[in-house]
Amino acid sequence: MKKKKSELLTEVELEFMNELWAIGEGTVRDVLDRLPDDRDLAYTSGATILRILEQKDFVTSRKEGKTLIYTPTLAKDIYQTRSLKDLSMKLFDDTPATLVARLVDDETLTEEALGQIRALVDRRLKNDGG
Repeated sequence: MKKKKSELLTEVELEFMNELWAIGEGTVRDVLDRLPDDRDLAYTSGATILRILEQKDFVTSRKEGKTLIYTPTLAKDIYQTRSLKDLSMKLFDDTPATLVARLVDDETLTEEALGQIRALVDRRLKNDGG
């Protein structure tokens, strides 16, 4: 029986994907070099994480000489949408308004951030209505 591929990333997988999304493509060393110094992952650990990401179809690889170059197969914004839908479904009873309410109720949100959120909602309502 084939194992079902996960549609979501683990924390460490997301850390690696964020670096690949930032650089577009790279080797194990390229990704490891972009991680914070205190991360201190072994090369073999990085290679394993990228191999898992390839098995999950989040990246592809091609060989250049003896080196594998990894490229994301999924855009970051598409993954963000997938993750938010999953979070909304699992934690907010599949009611996006509850998710947004929790966000805007955050006392640390600045007036500027709230204004940006309002502008986004207004723009969406205008586009959907016209």
